[in-house]
Amino acid sequence: MRARSAVNGKHKPPKQSQDQQQQQQQLQQPQPQQQQQAQLQQPQQQPATPQKQAMSADERKATKKSLVIVVAIFVASLTAMFYVYAIFPELNASEKQHLKIPRDIQDAKMLAKVLDRYKDMYYFEVMFGVVVAYVFLQTFAIPGSLFLSILLGFLYKFPIALFLICFCSALGATLCYTLSNLVGRRLIRHFWPKKTSEWSRHVEEYRDSLFNYMLFLRMTPILPNWFINLASPVIGVPLHIFALGTFCGVAPPSVIAIQAGKTLQKMSSSSEAFSWTSMGVLTLCACASLLPGLLKNKFKKKKDA
Repeated sequence: MRARSAVNGKHKPPKQSQDQQQQQQQLQQPQPQQQQQAQLQQPQQQPATPQKQAMSADERKATKKSLVIVVAIFVASLTAMFYVYAIFPELNASEKQHLKIPRDIQDAKMLAKVLDRYKDMYYFEVMFGVVVAYVFLQTFAIPGSLFLSILLGFLYKFPIALFLICFCSALGATLCYTLSNLVGRRLIRHFWPKKTSEWSRHVEEYRDSLFNYMLFLRMTPILPNWFINLASPVIGVPLHIFALGTFCGVAPPSVIAIQAGKTLQKMSSSSEAFSWTSMGVLTLCACASLLPGLLKNKFKKKKDA
């Protein structure tokens, strides 16, 4: 009996209490702090971000060629500006220093005094000089056309000033459109791919009412004019719609600039040209320009349904 009990004692392990079993289970399970440390030690996978595709050798060569052409056209246009300066009436030393493209309202005031003095005797020379400068700024998207619009309002009567501003804006924007269509496609798609794709979606959405959409863009600062001029040929805006929409779309803002030109010598800043009333009227005109296109799209959807 003693031998049998001894054998049985060898094979039966001592019973563990419930507290001891729970302690062993807790030791086997990883602690929360250990889990956090293990997660921190693991390399985190970051979401892949789309990278801009590198241009091939042929594309880089074509891009360099495009830049050379743009620089050559810019130099040729700048030469034309100097030619206008050369054929201008003889000015004294104090007047010559003010014969430049205005960069602020003070420059516009001094230039207005000089041109107003020679406007009656050299009517077409003065007008031609301002037109060439305006088209030059619009063609190469150089800031300063606002001051020239105010200057035209100061020099000429309302109908002449309004026509000149609309004509110069449309001609300069058309030249910029043509320049972009010839040499700027690769540059625009490479440097502004996101904006170009967004604008392409808008064009497709308003394909049947692009003229109204162009009017709206010209009246509002949603997109800068230089980007509209450069991107329009890339995303498929027809030239005739672009030119006509620009000519008509810049008219309402030009009216405000012309009215400011009548009080140019009293102005201390270009911001005085735009009051809350004028901005409200401009906003109403911009919204009204979209109504025909919105109604057309609404009727088209009903007809398709």
